[in-house]
Amino acid sequence: MTVDGPIKVLIVDDDAMVRAGLSMILGGAADIEIVAEAGDGAEVPPLVSEHRPDVVLMDIRMPGIDGLTATETLRRTSEPPEVVVLTTFHADAQVMRALRAGAAGFLLKDIAPGDLVQAIRKVAAGEPILSPAVTRQLITHVSDPEPEEGGERARKLLGRLSEREREVATAIGQGKSNAEIGRELFMSVPTVKAHVSRILTKLSLNNRVQVALLVYDAGS
Repeated sequence: MTVDGPIKVLIVDDDAMVRAGLSMILGGAADIEIVAEAGDGAEVPPLVSEHRPDVVLMDIRMPGIDGLTATETLRRTSEPPEVVVLTTFHADAQVMRALRAGAAGFLLKDIAPGDLVQAIRKVAAGEPILSPAVTRQLITHVSDPEPEEGGERARKLLGRLSEREREVATAIGQGKSNAEIGRELFMSVPTVKAHVSRILTKLSLNNRVQVALLVYDAGS
């Protein structure tokens, strides 16, 4: 994603106080603009169409249409905004569902203000905000097994990759950073990034988190 001008953010949360707090924190950054707020997932599609935000900060639990359904709906549209889900859990099956839908990551609601601002900037720059450690935790601890046909589908998708690309994908699934992958596979970081880009293109995925989940589903 390339953002020209301020990063446009849509805040979605059913708690007006939470929305006010998030708006105050993010609105204090010179490079971030709050373009709209919503209290329910049903309000998201029209607001996205009207304001074209770069990032949607999405609460999970809301009355009416929840944040997970709203995320899945958004990510199926053409040129969707990046979605960051808000949660109170480090390892929650609902978070896994959001990541499978193509969310760029998740934030805990007690995140420090400065970290929240940096997270929005990273997502707007195309960098998922799941650290390798958090990725490992999700894959290890979330009890959300895929059915066998899902595992077979994942293995077929990975079969589209070259041997080197599969090695990189497996390392991503292990939660390794680009630098760690480079050291392990004797490649430069730019070369690793090029492989990651080709993997995303070949598999029609949004980010490296989805690569990790695919590897997890395939049992690699």
